[in-house]
Amino acid sequence: MKTIGLLGGMSWESTILYYQLLNEGVRARCGGLHSAKILLHSVDFAEIEQLQTSGRWDEAGRVLAAAAQGLEQNGAELILICTNLMHKVAPAIEASLQVPLLHIADATGRAIQAQGLGKIGLLGARYTMEEGFYRQRLQDKFGLEVVIPAAAEREFVHRVIFDELCRGIFTDSSRQRYLEIIEGMRQQGAQGVVLGCTEIPLLVRQSDTELPLFSTTALHAEAALEAAFAELEAVVS
Repeated sequence: MKTIGLLGGMSWESTILYYQLLNEGVRARCGGLHSAKILLHSVDFAEIEQLQTSGRWDEAGRVLAAAAQGLEQNGAELILICTNLMHKVAPAIEASLQVPLLHIADATGRAIQAQGLGKIGLLGARYTMEEGFYRQRLQDKFGLEVVIPAAAEREFVHRVIFDELCRGIFTDSSRQRYLEIIEGMRQQGAQGVVLGCTEIPLLVRQSDTELPLFSTTALHAEAALEAAFAELEAVVS
């Protein structure tokens, strides 16, 4: 089993879910008292959020690249950025590493392809929905048509993420509005919806809607587990 490096804290609410999913996955594979080999660098999210809102993305990339290098130097054999949004600076992080950086959009795109879907809705932070770093990857690498909500809805989704979900606040009213937005994307032809913020699966679950939901957190964690066990499973088979 390889050691997984996590760039977390953005927010720590969803980093907890990564830790849980990875350990549950190892227990399911190995049984007994086995748990995941994990190194975590948890940043102060307020500092990263200030860099986001001021447009200092290059600086944010340098901060996370330095953290990722620290994980690698301490034995991490693969790295995950535990947030969709900060994959905006994934190229800078990846360029600083010798070990693989597992991209969250790739894990998501493969899962959508496996279900044979071609048109997908995307929920996430405003930057994730509106900019090309995430949508374009899904389009170019996996041939997906990506639908996003209207401007006012995007603003609502973004505000709830930062003002509520990242602070551990989960309300029925926000959940209901998210579900209405998801239904609106279904009416635009979306065959499923990407929960493109690692906090959204803490609010909206598959049991809330018949439309297929793709939890990027769960898919990213599963991709990490597959990579961590890849060589061992190849030897066994």
